[in-house]
Amino acid sequence: MVDFYKQILENNKEWVVKSLEKDPNYFADLAKGQTPPLLWIGCSDSRVPANEIIGAKPGEVFVHRNIANMVVHSDMNMLSVLDYAVNVLKVKHVIVCGHYGCGGIKAAMGNQSIGIIDNWIRHIKDVYRMHNVYLDSIKDETERFNAFVEISAKEQVFDLAKTSIVQNAWKNGQDLTLHGWVYGLNSGFVTDLNVNISSNTELDEVYQLSL
Repeated sequence: MVDFYKQILENNKEWVVKSLEKDPNYFADLAKGQTPPLLWIGCSDSRVPANEIIGAKPGEVFVHRNIANMVVHSDMNMLSVLDYAVNVLKVKHVIVCGHYGCGGIKAAMGNQSIGIIDNWIRHIKDVYRMHNVYLDSIKDETERFNAFVEISAKEQVFDLAKTSIVQNAWKNGQDLTLHGWVYGLNSGFVTDLNVNISSNTELDEVYQLSL
């Protein structure tokens, strides 16, 4: 562990040197501020690095990550990130990106107690309950797992659209579109789930806020 810790410090020094070789003003320019066009809501899984997946540079993606890329309406961390991204940074796109093989999704499909994370996974179980007839009809376990990953990502996009933060931005005429993706760990490719929402008229009427 000590060797690993020392190595990552050395890696940082090498990265700084290489970055400055490419552009002497690299860090000076970054320090001036950020105007990313995108907020990425992804999983905490270490195998899903937002910037690298889409070939983005530092300063181009504002990122929030949690277990299984969930949009939970009582999560002040997520809401704070969303509010800052939408109202201060004025991002034009929010992508919720799940990934096949997600441990949080897998845990939600079972009944084993893991610890305090059980309380978080319950939100994922709620999504399964909403779609249990379809999901339970899929006999192949891997196919059902993959389908649940996709369904959960889609539901998080709709939950984003239901927030007052997003709906207020739309009311004010802000250019903002929400998207749902799934990343393939074994391929590197993302799948666009064709859930692209840019207006609250695409939600059930009960969720359309009059702001």
